[in-house]
Amino acid sequence: MLAIFDLDDTLTDGDSSSLWLQFMVQHGLAAADMLPREAKLMAAYRRGELRMEDYMDFTLQPMQGRSVEEVAEWVERFIADIIAPIVFDQARDTLARYKAEGRTLLVISATGEHLVGPISRFLGADDFLAIQLATEAGCYTGNTSGVMTYQQGKVIRLQQWLQQHGQSLAGSHGYSDSINDVPLLQAVEVAYTVNADPKLAAVAAQQGWQPLFWSRQTQPAT
Repeated sequence: MLAIFDLDDTLTDGDSSSLWLQFMVQHGLAAADMLPREAKLMAAYRRGELRMEDYMDFTLQPMQGRSVEEVAEWVERFIADIIAPIVFDQARDTLARYKAEGRTLLVISATGEHLVGPISRFLGADDFLAIQLATEAGCYTGNTSGVMTYQQGKVIRLQQWLQQHGQSLAGSHGYSDSINDVPLLQAVEVAYTVNADPKLAAVAAQQGWQPLFWSRQTQPAT
């Protein structure tokens, strides 16, 4: 049986895409003037109004032409410095409990695979689905490929994954914080919201989804 998790603001107390851009700016890998524009795009995301194509086209610009290996090295440092301290305590406990029960842990995120893959492995997930990034000669092109794991796209990619792995959603559990993941939460058998945004909280109340409120004791370094 599957336990399916959104990543950003569900398992972690923060959005990895935004934090990654801030990290790149801090290390001279991206221009500081990108941050205000990214913040506006994220505000649209939280309203459920973002065109993910716009977000990815913009935020992938600093990676264009960079090698997959170079980015992976930076991501490893990013996870250690930024992501590790902001994982919700209850997220760690829940993942460990499901793992002990023998469930398959699947992370599905509307974030690029360069981040979601390594973060999912760090969290102990069995597999992940994320926005796929195009490469050429071992370098990122700044473009995406395939169906984006965003809103209904998460369900499309999940159905493809189920067929490929011979699994089903029977007995599945799902977790998210965002109004953008209503299609995903409707697809699983048992849905939980984690620190739900107001729009998702309203839907969850109508659907009878269980609300969870997660926090962390460990504070990130300043």
